[in-house]
Amino acid sequence: SSHEHKLNFRKSKEACLSYIQDALLQKQWKRAAEFLTCYVESLEKDYSREHVGPSEMIWRIGTEILWHHSQSSIKDFSCFMEQMKTLGVKRYLKVCLEHVFHLLCNGQIDEAYQNLSLAESWRFGEQTAIQDKEMKLIEAYRGLLDYYSWSKQKDILLEHGEDGFSDLAVEQEMHSYFRKAAVNLKEIIKIPGVWDVFVKCYVDLLEFYGDHNEARQVLNEYAYNSKFPANPNAHVYLYQFLKRQGESKKSLLSALKILHDIVPSHELMIDFNTMLQKSKKRKKRRLGLEVIFAVLDYAGWKENAKAWNCLARQVKKIVTSEKHLDWIKQEWNSRKDWWPAFHFSRYLAKRNWQENESVSYEKALVAGILLGKGCKYFKYVSHQGCKAQLKRFRMLKKFVNRHSAVYLRISG
Repeated sequence: SSHEHKLNFRKSKEACLSYIQDALLQKQWKRAAEFLTCYVESLEKDYSREHVGPSEMIWRIGTEILWHHSQSSIKDFSCFMEQMKTLGVKRYLKVCLEHVFHLLCNGQIDEAYQNLSLAESWRFGEQTAIQDKEMKLIEAYRGLLDYYSWSKQKDILLEHGEDGFSDLAVEQEMHSYFRKAAVNLKEIIKIPGVWDVFVKCYVDLLEFYGDHNEARQVLNEYAYNSKFPANPNAHVYLYQFLKRQGESKKSLLSALKILHDIVPSHELMIDFNTMLQKSKKRKKRRLGLEVIFAVLDYAGWKENAKAWNCLARQVKKIVTSEKHLDWIKQEWNSRKDWWPAFHFSRYLAKRNWQENESVSYEKALVAGILLGKGCKYFKYVSHQGCKAQLKRFRMLKKFVNRHSAVYLRISG
């Protein structure tokens, strides 16, 4: 009966999809491909009148299989993508984008550009308006490839100088790519979103042709417009631009302060700390100590010599002058329950000494001040340094012993 056929077909289809899923999870790409073939064939033989729209599922699964299958080629992938483009106009532009990404990953720049140009000229009634965002992405990636071509021509021009007719031709071609890239890149970054690569390329174009005001406006909009999602990179790009332009320290510090609030573990926090420590204002030096303590709260910085050097240098300066010990105390109070195990165990002392003498020296100084001369980390490293007859470790031991009273004041 018709009802029985529909029921059996649904069970068969669900079973086949389950097998495909199992094969994908186990990375059995050949087995997954065989089941997908069966699945497609079963759909073609379905005589039930129930509407089945599996095109997106086939596209997603098929793409994943072809991406990993050992015997698949770029040609196979392209043929599959062309078939997927005809299965549903609602997904046409998305499939085009995925096809382009695959071509780019395989270094086929010209083929990717050609596919983008074809997609850009695509029109299908009301679907054109509905897929406006996808079309903007198509145009943006074409702009990105125009930027790539512009960059290559720029390198040729800079390499050969400005003499001869060939250079003139290169310069004209370069300007042509610039105009096409600038139009499309400018459009995409007007839409609220995360457009890092497009913003970087557009700013590079503007800076090369001396339009610094436009570049500044673009970066300020990208970083501070509340319609855009919070994005640490936006503030990184703005800071790097301001630094290239030789802007005031006030402007640079302002950009880094916002970055610190968003990502306190960012690598630029070392620059931020260094700039703050050079300030004559007590408030900024206080912030510098807060910044470097916050950096070292993260595991990725545990053995970073620069970070420990920044903290050791500032701690040593404060201890020597005996001013602002309350700064250290305030930072240490929220960390004294977990930093000893996180940073200053005997195990870490032994490992740091074996792997990086500079890190162990800086950490030992900080440990000796924060935890006193009885700290396991300090005792091990200072003993090994003195045993190896290294002068700076003898001086380190004397410094911590001389300022042992500081530990009592910090610990309360």
